Amino acid sequence: MAQFHNLKVTDIHRTIRDAVVLTLEPDDRTAFDFIQGQYLTFRREFDGEELRRSYSICSGRAEDKLQVGIKRVEGGAFSTWANEELKVGETLEAMAPMGGFHTPLDPGAEKQYLGFAGGSGITPVLSIIKTTLEVEPKSTFTLVYANKGVATIMFREELEDLKNQYLGRLSVIHVLEQDAQEIDLFTGMVTEEKCAQLFRTWVDVESIDTAFICGPEPMMLGIAKALRDHGLDDAQIKFELFASAQPGRLPKKAVSQEAGKTANQAEVAITLDGSTQTISAAKDITVLDAARANQMDAPYACKAGVCSTCRCRVIEGEVEMVANHALEDYEVEKGYVLSCQSYPVTDRVVVDYDQ
Repeated sequence: MAQFHNLKVTDIHRTIRDAVVLTLEPDDRTAFDFIQGQYLTFRREFDGEELRRSYSICSGRAEDKLQVGIKRVEGGAFSTWANEELKVGETLEAMAPMGGFHTPLDPGAEKQYLGFAGGSGITPVLSIIKTTLEVEPKSTFTLVYANKGVATIMFREELEDLKNQYLGRLSVIHVLEQDAQEIDLFTGMVTEEKCAQLFRTWVDVESIDTAFICGPEPMMLGIAKALRDHGLDDAQIKFELFASAQPGRLPKKAVSQEAGKTANQAEVAITLDGSTQTISAAKDITVLDAARANQMDAPYACKAGVCSTCRCRVIEGEVEMVANHALEDYEVEKGYVLSCQSYPVTDRVVVDYDQ
């Protein structure tokens, strides 16, 4: 299930000083027929340890190319290597595109979309903008893009080109934390209060059909509340969260050694790639970690409850999912969980990665 493919790096260019855009040629092009807003999960060994990282696709579907944007994170092994050492001609390993940060498009639709992006959160939103404006010629898109300053705006020139290409259909509002602008409203942080001001003077939020938000969690929560307060429901608001913004998983309750001999064990039946394996697992480790400890190649990427790579469905028993920033409410209602955040509660648990 966690199949990795080879992708040759055919081009590397910088969009800002500490961010690169990689153009990739997959060995199996059909496996990488992505939907706008999806991401790729890469793996690479660093000092003998496998590291997996997910990066969003920034190209549009109509561009006939596969590109991802990678911003260097302080202390980030993969992002630093990609920015400083990776060369054209080298090969990367990645899983096929994943993610649900998108909405169906209809060439005959006439909709109004709103996007909020913070920093490198522009990457999937850029793919959504390009594809939406291409596929739906009657639709419009407004982007509110937050950065520290002008020098940190990823894809600045490309966004300007898109505005010229789609005159009257794409509006871009830059909000800069540190650099002063002519309009005071466009300086500072994108908060719930600033959104309310934008909605009064610059964005007709009542006409918005779908809003996309990608960035750090505090920013996203404030934006989402402002959107709800101005009439949008949860089905109209799409999220994509940064893994780096997530805290560690919640601490588990301590279990005494004596109780641990019996009460802290669960029987977990895991279906993966058409076969089922039943294992004995401690209740204080996740379903994902239990599967991988028993040589099952269960899929994963961020291990922070942010992507949905490790999604599975609970068929029997109960688990505790301590964090969820990826699954929609309707998925949870159907029994889907993020196995990287799910701990067995009952003595027997049955999960299925194939559903």
